Amino acid sequence: MTPLLARILVIDDEPQIHRFLGPALDAAGYHHRRADNGALGLREIAQWSPDVVILDLGLPDMDGKDVLLKARAFYEGPILILSARDKEGEKIEAFERGANDYVEKPFGIGELLARIKAALRQRAASQPPVAKVRFGDVEVDLDLRYVSRNGEPVRLPPKEYALLTRLISGNGKVLTHKELLVAVWGAAHMEDTQYLRVAIGQLRQKLEADPASPMHIVTEPGIGYRLRREG
Repeated sequence: MTPLLARILVIDDEPQIHRFLGPALDAAGYHHRRADNGALGLREIAQWSPDVVILDLGLPDMDGKDVLLKARAFYEGPILILSARDKEGEKIEAFERGANDYVEKPFGIGELLARIKAALRQRAASQPPVAKVRFGDVEVDLDLRYVSRNGEPVRLPPKEYALLTRLISGNGKVLTHKELLVAVWGAAHMEDTQYLRVAIGQLRQKLEADPASPMHIVTEPGIGYRLRREG
């Protein structure tokens, strides 16, 4: 079954595409947003966290394949290409840059909706539900958005909580400075590393037994951070 109010982001500069898709997505029970260029699309991906992205390759400010490559630095959800470009080389390059599917214009709305449903099923299958995460004496209830340490609640502002959950979603892998900045603060702040350093410092003060020698929120010098659950 399609998740209720799954979020669909359509990145396309053609008004007729949005006029055509909007009512169909409404009727199918999706919550959707539009972005008319690549920069806005990247910002919406980072800030809104859509369940599926529909991306045109012919955008006014940058090539859609570049949007795809930039998005894959911080977004792991399905990206479905919707384009009039029908050359095999274009399709191959799109898949190599991280596309999950490719639909040529003109297209049938029934086919596109079926592709969206398939993408949502694949996303759900690849993300088994994890209600609670523990590391050290910290517990994070992702369903309730509740963080505690030694059984006592820990208050985290929205940006700090978003940063913590992004680190959790990394499953122990290193997340780059740029990836974290875009995911939490948006593409316009991908170079503002001071934001990240301050927020990481605040998380360590609240969640680490010894913030000066953190065991869990680990720095990878010159690269980024990762969350280590053991220890």
